Amino acid sequence: MNRTTGMTDKADTRKAVASKADPWTVPVTVAQLPDTGLHRDIEASPAVRDAMAEVAELREILFANASLDVTPASGGRVHVAGRVRARIGQTCVVSLDPILNDIDEAIDLIFAPPEQIPQLADLVDDAAESDAEIPDPPEPIENGIIDLGRLATDALFLAVDPYPRKPDVVFEPPAVADDPEDHPFAALKALRLDAQPPGPKKPNNR
Repeated sequence: MNRTTGMTDKADTRKAVASKADPWTVPVTVAQLPDTGLHRDIEASPAVRDAMAEVAELREILFANASLDVTPASGGRVHVAGRVRARIGQTCVVSLDPILNDIDEAIDLIFAPPEQIPQLADLVDDAAESDAEIPDPPEPIENGIIDLGRLATDALFLAVDPYPRKPDVVFEPPAVADDPEDHPFAALKALRLDAQPPGPKKPNNR
């Protein structure tokens, strides 16, 4: 995925989630993190899954869980890594039949204090102008909190196929009968008829 496109998609996803109350929230207080970090296994309840499905315009979410390691880094930053897994119900864009899709998405992000974000974003821009691999920009630590539920929700939504199809289903446009008047030879025939000289006039017999 193009990193710039990916960053835009993430921003759009967060706006969509932020437009409603975050359905899945599992806050972690950064100041309370042990030096060795912590591991969290989280799972969305049925009510939370229903709310997530409504936000993402999915038929249903049968399960959603995440396994995440939260590790302090230098400069007050925090590294969050793990996976989010889910099974979602969608509608095939071709047959309109209900289908199920599994999601298994990796998460690997750095969170930083808000005052560090502009400087770190400049480093990302500098890398984009060189041949170096472009790192993902850091996420801001908001009010001393990292919300693992919201993080898992963002990753899940970004992994949703916007045009789901049943396996082996092929779109076939409806057959349209050819109009004889639209045939290229029909136009040629009309030109030839127009170009023919009129025949001799018959004498009037009175």
